Amino acid sequence: MFLGIIILLLLIWIVPGTFYFVAPDEEGVVTTFGKFTRTTGPGLHFKFPSPIEHASTPKVRQVRRVEIGFRQTPSGQVQKVPAESLMLTGDQNIVDILLVVQWRIVDSVAYLFNVKRQNKLVRDVAETILRGIIGSKKIDEALTTGKAEIQLLAKDQVQELLNKYKSGIQIVTVQLQDVNPPQQVEAAFKDVVSAREDKERMINEAQGYRNAVIPEARGKAAQIIQEAEAYREEKIKRSEGDAKRFLSQYEEYKKAPDITRTRMYIETMEEVLPSAQKFVMGDNKSGVLPILPLSDSSIFSNSKK
Repeated sequence: MFLGIIILLLLIWIVPGTFYFVAPDEEGVVTTFGKFTRTTGPGLHFKFPSPIEHASTPKVRQVRRVEIGFRQTPSGQVQKVPAESLMLTGDQNIVDILLVVQWRIVDSVAYLFNVKRQNKLVRDVAETILRGIIGSKKIDEALTTGKAEIQLLAKDQVQELLNKYKSGIQIVTVQLQDVNPPQQVEAAFKDVVSAREDKERMINEAQGYRNAVIPEARGKAAQIIQEAEAYREEKIKRSEGDAKRFLSQYEEYKKAPDITRTRMYIETMEEVLPSAQKFVMGDNKSGVLPILPLSDSSIFSNSKK
């Protein structure tokens, strides 16, 4: 009876400590008398009972996260941690930064045996690296255009430092949740940002107006130049034509001056007489003295022509 109780107690002690199960997202790490001996994959495995062998099963596929500058409660509420979030920039300003770092295990043996309190390690390393990066940036970069660069630098430098510690941890993402000036001076910073946005808007509007006016002015200038050149060419061609016509007439005149003068007289009369008022008087001039109505303005005007 006593022997049976002893055997039952041995079974209760040995059997649960002999077999262990590794889930699909885990990796088994087995130590023998406290020294690492092997790793195992998902499934049911055998080991010697404690204290001979001990098995740990860290979740190597789980993505964990740490928060810097705040803590999120299980209910979803956010609690600020000013001691972590307030950082000094390179131009001696203070910014309030909230950062989230996601990480996972890539080497379960290094993760278990090389470092302790791994979550705190990632938080401390990320905060230290971030303070160094923010200390090298101006406040404008931290608040606006430099966010993406800060995230990339932080990820690379945090990973580099964790690799030096041989932590077995891989950084998945580093995300700036929020970057703001301290609450006490937030209103003043908003006014400054608004003024800078107005400045940029006015510069863009001025450049747009300049880009619209200059091509139009250049187009008008080109048009005026082309019209002037066309006018010049027209005058030159016309002058050349008049000169050639005069020279040709002069050559003809030298050949027969009398005939040329007669022809020019006839051509001139053909142009003048059709517009002049003409009076025809007969040969019989006896009797009443013929008087032309020269007092009439229309007749006088036509006679002048």
